[in-house]
Parts: sequence; C-alpha cells; structure tokens
Amino acid sequence: MVAAQTLDEGAQWCEATLGITPGPGGKHALMGTHNRLFRIAGDRFPDAYFEIIAIDPAAPPLGRARWFGLDTVDVSAGPRLVHWVGRIPAIEADLQALRSLGIDAGEVLAASRDTPHGPLHWRIAVRRDGALQFGGALPTLIEWGERHPATTMPASGVTLRSLTLRRLGAAIVDTLGLQDVLVAADSGPALCAQLDTPLGPVTLDTAH
Repeated sequence: MVAAQTLDEGAQWCEATLGITPGPGGKHALMGTHNRLFRIAGDRFPDAYFEIIAIDPAAPPLGRARWFGLDTVDVSAGPRLVHWVGRIPAIEADLQALRSLGIDAGEVLAASRDTPHGPLHWRIAVRRDGALQFGGALPTLIEWGERHPATTMPASGVTLRSLTLRRLGAAIVDTLGLQDVLVAADSGPALCAQLDTPLGPVTLDTAH
C-alpha cells in the first residue's frame, strides 16, 4: 500500500517509478478515502495487488480516524510505501490471538465499495486511532467476502518478488503464520517490497 496526497500524484508516481498506469479503484465511504489498484500477483503471491490510496477531498468529515494511518502519515515529499494488508479466513480468531500477545490490532468493521463487476464486501480490523503498528510491518487483517478484487484485475506488468518485514517478534510471525514473507532481524526499514517492473527491478520501503 502506497499513500499519496492525491490520487493524481499517486498515478504520476506510479508511471515514473514502476512504468505503468495504475488501474481504476473506487471510494471508501466508511473512511473517506479513495484508491487505484493493479495486480502484482505471481507464483509466490497468487492474489497480490498494489493499492495507491489517498484521502478523498470530496468526502464529508469523519467522526473517527481514518485507516492505515492516513491522518498522520507524512507524504509531503511524495507517495511512499506505508503498509500492507494480509488476507485471512477467520479475522476474529487472529485478532484474539494477537490480543493474547498484548497487541490491539483493532476492531472488526464491515466495508464495501461498488465496482464495474459488482459490489465488493469485506471485513477489516481497524484501530480507533487509525495507527499503524511496528512501523507498518504488522499487517492490517482483512477477511474477504465472496469475491476477491484481484480475480478481475488484468496483468499489469508488475510482479511482487518479495516482501520483507522487520520489528516483528517470532511470536507474532508464528501467530499470523507469515510463511510467504521474509522476516529480517536487522535494523532496516520496517517494510520492504521488491518488484519486477517494465523499468526493471524496483525496491520500495517505508523509510523513503
């Protein structure tokens, strides 16, 4: 997930950095945000997609903090990688398991948005303060309904090669079953994504 001040700025960044124009997205009335998406799936991450997200200037004021730290994340220097979202089959069970480790990963909210292929429905864990944890390395947990958005996305020319996490302890890694991602113990960026793109290999991280 890359945050931007505006979706137009995010699209321009995507074209310059990754060599493609991002696909369409939609509006999130629940959180006053909107996005653009494209598929980055490969053998290792078969349903992965890339999200560029920004606060929707046309949305009415909210009575709560927005998700993914968007009220506080600094994107004044340009769009940047801030977070990732992990798909799980039973969201309450994983939230309870994290609570047993002393981690509040949020409350479950029902969300939806319209698409040309019909509405998408999902359940997602969001903290009341909207804060990202462990520098963005702890994923936001999501439980998709009948349809997953990546199933209707065409190939983009960009593929996720690897996702590296830092700052998470072994107990969190084991609890969430983080088998497809890399977990590093050094002091580098909390989250790092390596992508194959039309412009060649690109590395994004939460420090830049």
